Amino acid sequence: MSTTDLHAQSVRELSAALRQRRISATELAQHFLARIRQHQALGAFLAVDEELTLAQARAADARLAAGQAGALEGLPLAHKDIFVTQGWPSTAASQMLAGYRSPFDATVVHRLAAAGAVTLGKLSCDEFAMGSGNENAAIAPIGQAQAAPCRNPWDASRVPGGSSGGSAAAVAAGLTPAATGTDTGGSIRQPAAFCGITGIKPTYGRVSRYGMIAFASSLDQAGPMARSAEDCALLLSAMAGPDPEHDSTSLDAPAEDFSRQLNDSIEGLRIGVPQEFFGDGIADDVRAAVEAALKEYEKLGAKLVPVSLPRTELSIPVYYIIAPAEASSNLSRFDGVKFGHRAAQYDDLNDMYVRTRSEGFGEEVKRRIMVGTYVLSHGYYDAYYLKALKLRRMIADDFQRAFQQCDVIAGPVAPSTAWAIGAHKDPLADYLADIFTLPASLAGLPGMSLPAGFGAGGMPVGLQLIGNYLQEARLLNVAHRLQQATDWHLQTPAGF
Repeated sequence: MSTTDLHAQSVRELSAALRQRRISATELAQHFLARIRQHQALGAFLAVDEELTLAQARAADARLAAGQAGALEGLPLAHKDIFVTQGWPSTAASQMLAGYRSPFDATVVHRLAAAGAVTLGKLSCDEFAMGSGNENAAIAPIGQAQAAPCRNPWDASRVPGGSSGGSAAAVAAGLTPAATGTDTGGSIRQPAAFCGITGIKPTYGRVSRYGMIAFASSLDQAGPMARSAEDCALLLSAMAGPDPEHDSTSLDAPAEDFSRQLNDSIEGLRIGVPQEFFGDGIADDVRAAVEAALKEYEKLGAKLVPVSLPRTELSIPVYYIIAPAEASSNLSRFDGVKFGHRAAQYDDLNDMYVRTRSEGFGEEVKRRIMVGTYVLSHGYYDAYYLKALKLRRMIADDFQRAFQQCDVIAGPVAPSTAWAIGAHKDPLADYLADIFTLPASLAGLPGMSLPAGFGAGGMPVGLQLIGNYLQEARLLNVAHRLQQATDWHLQTPAGF
């Protein structure tokens, strides 16, 4: 097998080549490590350890030779730096955790390693996963002297999306065949859309949160990011499953083969199209691309059904009350006492807390902690937080009414394509960009993004699919059938 175009191969193709011994896991790892070195200016990787990666690859080769291969044996991938990973820095892209190395693996990391995957490194993200553009990372990417935003490989002047921007950029640029990401309010789906790849956020609780550095515990969910729905299905099959020992919120839903329905017909499938997703706020190029993708579904025998999600606009204030409230609670553990950054000079214990957090947290993290602390405070808890919880339930009910009329819901991932780095001076602009991804997150539903063509400037546009609870296999089937009929997911950025 030629070693020059390995980065153009899919997870399925690479796994087949490894099992047939047409290439070794060591050769594969070396190829991707060389590409990571070559494209350091992209800023996708925060940490690489070539010796550790190659040691894992050699161990995979030994298992392959002995006929003891796991489902992903020898496959190289990279982890968003929100997953603690033994032997690697685990920083959540924050100075608060600079230099921290976890003594254990997150369940996601452990399960992928148990399936035979080889770790290439840790990927850039918004600090503590708080952001929509990957501009809030406070840790320097490899090969760079200071913290810098990850860049979109389709246009280096633009953001890759957030918070899993490093994951999306690395996959799109061919620096890794696949990556892990996390989605709290759209942080898998939006960067996947901006970078022209595929990503899926499973039903809340499908994948264990153990070892994910917490942002908002009732919203955070891990998922895979890769070129295609087929590749995401292979990865999700290894990642998902109950974890009662470590995560009490993990669902008692057995692990399954999410690729089992990939080739099922979608003749007669009812695709719900929410009118609220196609209002005045959506850019013309995004609307055109999404509508063209929906027409492709009609050619495949699916039927478009108008539906309504009337509380879509309310998802923004609801999310930006609930998520900061949970962040305020979760991030209180970073006090400079047990682990992480501690201020060098302070007068007393309270001064140590104040200085440590002032130095260790970035501006967006501080902003969300302050908002969250405010809405949880006496006199405001009932006025804001409890009302947001009630509206969250109503948003979930809206989806259930819609699913009485359709099998899946489709629409844009974001109102626009990727914006220029630094263009959103007002944080509210970032918040408003999440309007189409937040509803599914608040409801705990599975959602995914897949390439749907290109908009102005040749920038990728993503199509969002949302399914009912535990319907990941159906979503992946619907996405796969479109990818069999189109080549949008096969397009790669120039120079990579």
